[in-house]
Amino acid sequence: MNKDGRDERKKNYPELIKLPTRWMDNDVYGHVNNVVYYSYFDTAVNGFLMREAGLDYRSSEFVGVVAETGCKFYGEISFPEVLDIGIRVSRLGKSSVTYEIAIFHENSEMPAATGHFVHVYVRPGEMKPVTIPDEAREALQKILVKS
Repeated sequence: MNKDGRDERKKNYPELIKLPTRWMDNDVYGHVNNVVYYSYFDTAVNGFLMREAGLDYRSSEFVGVVAETGCKFYGEISFPEVLDIGIRVSRLGKSSVTYEIAIFHENSEMPAATGHFVHVYVRPGEMKPVTIPDEAREALQKILVKS
């Protein structure tokens, strides 16, 4: 991710996902509460994994758990609007992956927020790192960007 995430643009993200805000996302100040941004991150990434890698968290032999996350806010988002959530992979390791994410207003090239999170793949119930499965690795390589 660029040093200043405000310089990010939609074209920098190989995957863009449309996501509508919900009435319940707004807080008493009339904008989306900061914690909801992390929900958008999770929804975008897991939606991608379900669609592209066949992830089914109910029956899968592996799951990605979030080990680290962060977000920088540049502008307000509020209900009602549709967002473009950009995702890319900046690091693909043996058992972990780092995602970079940007949230854009639908008709804007300027991000309202940028962030990251790290998934570590584990076997459910054991919570010990496992090698990223081939199906997931193949999907993640599609959105891997070179720094």
